[in-house]
Amino acid sequence: MRTPRRVLVIGSGLAGLTAALQLAESKAVEVTLVSKAELGESNSRYAQGGIAAVLPEQSKRARRSAGDSVPAHVQDTLIAGAMLNNRLAVQQMCSAAYEVVNALTSRGVSFDVTADGYWALGLEAAHSFPRILHSGGDSTGAGIIEALVELVRSVATIGHLELRENTTLLRLLTESGTVTGAALRTAAGEVENLGADAVVLATGGGGQIYAHTTNPSGATADGLAAAWQAGAVLRDLEYYQFHPTLLDDPEPFMISEAVRGEGALLRNERGERFMTAVHPDAELAPRDVVSRGIARELAGGGKVFLDATGIASKDGPGFLSRRFPGIDAQLRARGWEWEREPLPVMPGAHYWMGGVATDLLGRSSVPGLYAVGEVACTGAHGANRLASNSLLEAAVFAARAATAIQTAIQSETGEEAGEEAAGWPSFPAEGLRLRQGEQQVEREELSELMMAQAGVVRDAPGLELAAKQLAQWYSDDPQTAQLLTAAQLLVSAAASHRGSVGAHWRSDYPEPLTAQSSAAGSIVNLAATDYPGTSRREATQ
Repeated sequence: MRTPRRVLVIGSGLAGLTAALQLAESKAVEVTLVSKAELGESNSRYAQGGIAAVLPEQSKRARRSAGDSVPAHVQDTLIAGAMLNNRLAVQQMCSAAYEVVNALTSRGVSFDVTADGYWALGLEAAHSFPRILHSGGDSTGAGIIEALVELVRSVATIGHLELRENTTLLRLLTESGTVTGAALRTAAGEVENLGADAVVLATGGGGQIYAHTTNPSGATADGLAAAWQAGAVLRDLEYYQFHPTLLDDPEPFMISEAVRGEGALLRNERGERFMTAVHPDAELAPRDVVSRGIARELAGGGKVFLDATGIASKDGPGFLSRRFPGIDAQLRARGWEWEREPLPVMPGAHYWMGGVATDLLGRSSVPGLYAVGEVACTGAHGANRLASNSLLEAAVFAARAATAIQTAIQSETGEEAGEEAAGWPSFPAEGLRLRQGEQQVEREELSELMMAQAGVVRDAPGLELAAKQLAQWYSDDPQTAQLLTAAQLLVSAAASHRGSVGAHWRSDYPEPLTAQSSAAGSIVNLAATDYPGTSRREATQ
């Protein structure tokens, strides 16, 4: 591995901002930060939930919930992930949570406090104890991103970091199997090849694969598709988490799980609480369970409602607007009065547990390529992410990746000390076969197909139909072409996984497989280093 001197960070959510700041502040490398839209526009910005963290038993501003512990946080994460998590990744993530919170505070992030001045802790689904820190009630992501964006702009002003806003990743550049930079479409519409000694992908997820999603319009799986085209190992692509409560409205948006944590209930058209018959934790069951429960109710053409009127009755008028000011404002703008009426909801694509396979230093299987945040798969989330672990995971492993790059610079050999490189799996000659056809596809067609055939609940006929249709399509638009590639990869992974576990649920294989057999076959690697980009083609392993 070459010693990295110039580092290209692609993506400006929490993971990208964290990595770029840490690298720039080290002054050991030249850092270029690429943002697809304006700086900070990302999934992270729209995170209504908070950061899960077990706090010290007692300090000046923090105290943990009675009975809580890091092992309890680890156990909750493993249970939510169907025990398919990388346990070392979970341990490192949960153990570093308080350190992450302190680091964010030092960077200007303000977390909500109680009347006695301690950080306020919320309860969310599948957590055993209140351990969720919020900023601005239901605007944690925005609060964190705004603080970090301000810092990044300051660092850029004094020349320690170069910013490229409104710039899109087209593909990664490689030479002899090593990533050497990226091809970018600039704000002026020009294509520029930017060389780098290390590239950190922090491009987020791919929610736009689906018709209903909580993700912003820029979540088009650019980084994942580019990594695959560069030959990177991908894994766990069948595990796509759907958030249960996306407002069913001409202008949909996510209604935080924390609302159910405060006591909101899910009801069908008859006013019945159907989740009590689905899981012992009812509305606070893991997200995949709640999403499937809602999907079953919707399958017959009915409606499902999130009923928060009981909270208003219990805690008084105005409580919802104080506790959830962002959600309240969004609802009022759409004409909804949630203190008085239930809200129609539906599942929406929310978070991709799968992604570019990395070790615990953010390193991918391709030399020179790192991945952090949602585009990466450390295995920390297993088959289903625990609520409020995404911001935590992004911050923890982005910092570890930045440290690994800094260590490589200081090492005579260019290798990270103290941890061996990942042993990447090998694959048989017969493998995934992707094709792009002759029919130009519109993004809406793609997302509707994926929602119908590869959504919350799947089966073999639906996945086969999706695969055949996807293979007939192509797109001249780079973003849609990347989505098409990612959709084909997801469908292939889901079709090959003949079982149900976590966020991957097959109605034709309703019995979960064992952890060992579920983990097998969920890795994809085409080593398609000659994959040219967006034109019609066929790529094989």
